[in-house]
Parts: sequence; C-alpha cells; structure tokens
Amino acid sequence: MRILGLDIGQKTIGVAVSDPLGWTAQGITTIKRKNFTSDIAEVKKIYDEYGVETIVAGMPKNMNGTIGPSGEMVKEFCERMSNAFEPKIEFWDERLTTVAAHRAMLEADLSRAKRKKIVDKIAATYILQGYLDRISK
Repeated sequence: MRILGLDIGQKTIGVAVSDPLGWTAQGITTIKRKNFTSDIAEVKKIYDEYGVETIVAGMPKNMNGTIGPSGEMVKEFCERMSNAFEPKIEFWDERLTTVAAHRAMLEADLSRAKRKKIVDKIAATYILQGYLDRISK
C-alpha cells in the first residue's frame, strides 16, 4: 500500500511516496509545472509506477483555517486529477510545512541554491509523513 504526497504550488509540485508498509515518506522529485494536462500526466506516471493507493495533497490554509487562493488552486488541480484517472485523494493541512522544510535544510547547512531546488520535495515529505503518522495511530 503506497501513498503519494503532493505539495502543489503554482510553479512546481513536490512529490513524496511512502514505503510499501506506509510508515515513512521519502521525497522523490519536483515536477516543474507546464499546464494541467502535462502536470497531471506526470503525477499519473508516478502514481502508476509506484502502485499508489491514495494521494495526499497538501491543502494550504490561512492561519485562521480558511482556504485562500492557493487552496482553491489545489482543489481545482485535484478535481482535474480526479476527472483524469479517479485516484483516491485526501487533503492534509500543510500550514507551516514549507517553513519546517526550510528550517531543516538550514540546519543541514544547505546552500540557498540547493534549498530552492528541493524545498517542495521536502515539504511534500512533511505533508505525507504527517498523514502517515496520523493513520498509524
């Protein structure tokens, strides 16, 4: 049972996948966004390659819990993905995951250029690991 974690942004999509037992999340790639059709095809390719059962999409919420323009964009992307290949999709509150990812990379003493390249993949890993931790309890 593999689970795919997505950090869906306007320019990139961070991607993480769980181990077969659903205990740990590993960041695997960052998709450079082109258009919905191409972006969804890239996600579908990974979905099929890993035999994914569920997709966990990070839902960016405002600090007061409301959904803003970024959250609406994620919902639209997931609706289009559902129309394309009918995956099971769950949303995960991603507030502060990018902040946590930046903090972890700073502690690892990564250069700004390296951080920029992998921040979305790390954020997807945080989103997925949070979800995995919740379902394991």
